[in-house]
Amino acid sequence: MGSNGDLNANSQCLSSTGDLVLDKAVNQWMAWDKNPHTRKQMESLVREGCVVELKRRLGSRMTFGTAGLRAEMGAGFACINDLTVIQSTQGMYKYLAKCFPDLKTRGLVIGFDTRAQTSSGCTSERLARLAAAVMLCKDIPVYLFSTYVPTPFVPYAVMKYEAAAGVMITASHNRKEDNGYKVYWHNGAQISSPHDKEILRCIEESTEPWPESWNEDLVESSLLRRDPLEDICRCYMEELNTICFHRELNTKSPLKFVHSSFHGVGHNYVQRAFQQFGFPPPIPVPEQKDPDPDFSTVSCPNPEEGESVLELSLRLAEREGARIVVATDPDADRLAVAEQNDNCSWKVFTGNELAALLGWWMLFNWKEAHPNPADTERVYMLATTVSSKILKAFARIEGFHFEETLPGFKWIGNRIHELTKTGKEVIFSFEESIGFMCGNMVLDKDGVSTAAVVAEMAAYLHTKNLTLNQQLINIYEIYGYHISRTSYVVCNDPPTIHRIFSRLRNFGGQGVYPKLCGDYCITHIRDVTTGYDSSQPDKKCVLPLSKNSQMVTFTFQNGIVATLRTSGTEPKIKYYTEFCAAPGERDISSLKEELRKVTTALLEEFLEPDKNNLLRRSV
Repeated sequence: MGSNGDLNANSQCLSSTGDLVLDKAVNQWMAWDKNPHTRKQMESLVREGCVVELKRRLGSRMTFGTAGLRAEMGAGFACINDLTVIQSTQGMYKYLAKCFPDLKTRGLVIGFDTRAQTSSGCTSERLARLAAAVMLCKDIPVYLFSTYVPTPFVPYAVMKYEAAAGVMITASHNRKEDNGYKVYWHNGAQISSPHDKEILRCIEESTEPWPESWNEDLVESSLLRRDPLEDICRCYMEELNTICFHRELNTKSPLKFVHSSFHGVGHNYVQRAFQQFGFPPPIPVPEQKDPDPDFSTVSCPNPEEGESVLELSLRLAEREGARIVVATDPDADRLAVAEQNDNCSWKVFTGNELAALLGWWMLFNWKEAHPNPADTERVYMLATTVSSKILKAFARIEGFHFEETLPGFKWIGNRIHELTKTGKEVIFSFEESIGFMCGNMVLDKDGVSTAAVVAEMAAYLHTKNLTLNQQLINIYEIYGYHISRTSYVVCNDPPTIHRIFSRLRNFGGQGVYPKLCGDYCITHIRDVTTGYDSSQPDKKCVLPLSKNSQMVTFTFQNGIVATLRTSGTEPKIKYYTEFCAAPGERDISSLKEELRKVTTALLEEFLEPDKNNLLRRSV
């Protein structure tokens, strides 16, 4: 199919199915794609008459979710590959040129992780170089990192250089088959509406690759290409001092730490961050220290999955006498933490539990530096709406401000930007999926800095004869126990997801939401997808409308809050439940049992996993 004759023969074979639109899409793809691996994939699909698969790959384009464009690598407009990255960057150029008259002085930052796939010839580095070529051929300066970097380095560089935007080629903790294209605006936060929609519109207007867009050599030959690696790494590490509060104590700490980089980018950068805080470098997990796009030692490259994927880290820690394990995900923007208990078992903290500890720690140190209570008026903490309400409990007692956002750090980053412009100080933000931001040096979640902060917090608590888990209990004793359960089911069929949520919205008849879940009475419902909120006088959501994703929250009479939502990056329906007890309430076992029953009812009655062929979380 390399020649036009072959292409036409295959096209005629396909057009006999009667699908002229699909036939046109195939011809368009073959005319534009210059990657021999993805061309070969497309040839094979056409030759074998895989109409359904061709429609899936060619029938739609990727859209911006909670973390940019993300999809499997391979041939087709719905996948991540050379052609779609070129098209996306051409659309970016068109939109940036409209928004920034000084684009040719501002430039663009581009970074990449270590993902690669032999069958499609796609590597994150190659995709980043092609994105750079698109900008360079239009005489736009490009700050292209010369090697893989943590995702937070891209928004950090955007702010440092006052660039127009930034692009990170990564699929974070997704399965090995995936990759992504994450976009940051000039303020250092991920793009949100209307920029995402306008960029997609510009992509649609720029689908045919410009001749020079394929010229990867421009990265070497163009004088407009600059490597920001050394400069950004130095500035970032120096700026970590703004969230390091006890460096001298750190240098004397007897604690040992183990770090896993989950076969990703984190090793070198976490080593340096620990040293910047005054610690010796953490002990690396040798099997997971270096990049491996196959993530060969873990069932999935997501440290959030808990003890089973942290096995190598925990066994190494036991051998080395290290009581604390920190694990960054493959692009090092998220952090998992485990601590050894006195009985030698391990406590793997949830994202919500870590947030309670980190929120307490950041506030504790802020108050030490600002003894005047009046200063607290300008302090903020932020969390996504599906995350624990523990920061809200802190704010109620301590007198600072707490705000919620929609799920996704793009909402947090942009809100911080707005608050900072008015003189407010955001000292901590998080999302329950182990994404944390200590301070505001980066307007995105950051596993590298958080790893060092956790180490310092543990070292300080050690001088008070406290473990992280003991301090977590202390926090709950003061602010009230916040017990949460978070999990998911996998659904690879979008119509099934639509049917599940449509059923919830018409549970008791047209437009009537459920009033009970199991034996538990529902008092309020908020549906961010439709903008409905029964607790508001006007029945309208306070949070922005989110039409492109499904999210419904139920408030129960017993105080439990539960949310069902679709993931913005994976084919999952996530569910979150939390019981927020009043300070002083200590009957934890009954609270946990009540939460377990509500969570089970929510899963079985509202999601109906068996009936809908949903895959339950297996790890």
